[in-house]
Amino acid sequence: MTVETATAPTVLAETPSWWERANKATLAMLGVTVVLFLVFGIAAPNFLTFGNISNLATQVAITLIVAVAMTFVITTGQIDLSVGSTVAFVATGTAEMLRAGWDSSIVIIAALVAGLLWGAINGWLSAHQKIPPFIVTLATMSVIRGIAQMWTQGFSVPIDRRLFVAKIGDAKFLGFSALAWIALVAVVLGAVLLSKMRFGNYVNGIGSQEESVRRAGVNTDRIKMITLMLTGLAAGVAGLLTAARLGSGSANSGQGFELTVIAAVVLGGTDLFGGRGTMVGTIIGAVITGVIANGLTLLGVSPFLTPIVTGLVLLIAIWINLRGRSLADLFSHLTRRS
Repeated sequence: MTVETATAPTVLAETPSWWERANKATLAMLGVTVVLFLVFGIAAPNFLTFGNISNLATQVAITLIVAVAMTFVITTGQIDLSVGSTVAFVATGTAEMLRAGWDSSIVIIAALVAGLLWGAINGWLSAHQKIPPFIVTLATMSVIRGIAQMWTQGFSVPIDRRLFVAKIGDAKFLGFSALAWIALVAVVLGAVLLSKMRFGNYVNGIGSQEESVRRAGVNTDRIKMITLMLTGLAAGVAGLLTAARLGSGSANSGQGFELTVIAAVVLGGTDLFGGRGTMVGTIIGAVITGVIANGLTLLGVSPFLTPIVTGLVLLIAIWINLRGRSLADLFSHLTRRS
């Protein structure tokens, strides 16, 4: 007598398609980037020349360096409004130290430490003292720039072009500036850290389910503080490169820079409320902000129009960011019907 045992049918999970796994907001902004290149390429004949592309890479570089670090901050659900002021502080400090006769190597180290220190202050107040990062960085934005203005009394401090720091701003390799190559290194490091390292997993986890990550034994306060230290360090690098490129340090530099950086990050598809960060999207967002400014300049449009266009594009990007899933569902439904 034999007994037959029924076995439950094996159900294989269906692998999500490339479209389902893709970041819809990033894809949308990639399309916008292509359209912008086509429009400005047609409207301004010299837009797509190698010289202008090289110039565009230099213009985007400083924004991209800070945007890479800001991606980590926003992915954790935080914000840093003080990066523009930190850029001005470090640029001013760099010029003042060089004028005082400090060696360029010491000045570079001091500039990076200054940026890192301001980031640590932001991180300690927000992560460990539980003050919302928006409030903390809004306050330090005013404090940091105020110190820089008191330091220089509002005057621009020139840098001797023969010094090594100044030469960084003029250096080129393969037709692209040193600033562009430094930005490329920052992007590679940021991409590896976000997608290949445990730290990146913690950053994404904190933005989506912080309590779950904390219960898993992760010191979430320390991770959040480190992300703000990263933006401080990146702003220090940006301030140093700004002084090198302009050949001077000014407490008024970096005005509105935080808006440009945040716009670049959000434009690329990083969720403004945390939990989803994309380094590729940050590159796309930074390129969009740079292309808009560069293209409008080549067309002879008033520079006062640039922040208006950037602000409008940011609003559209946030709308796409919030409606990305529903827009993707609508697009899929329309394609299936067709």
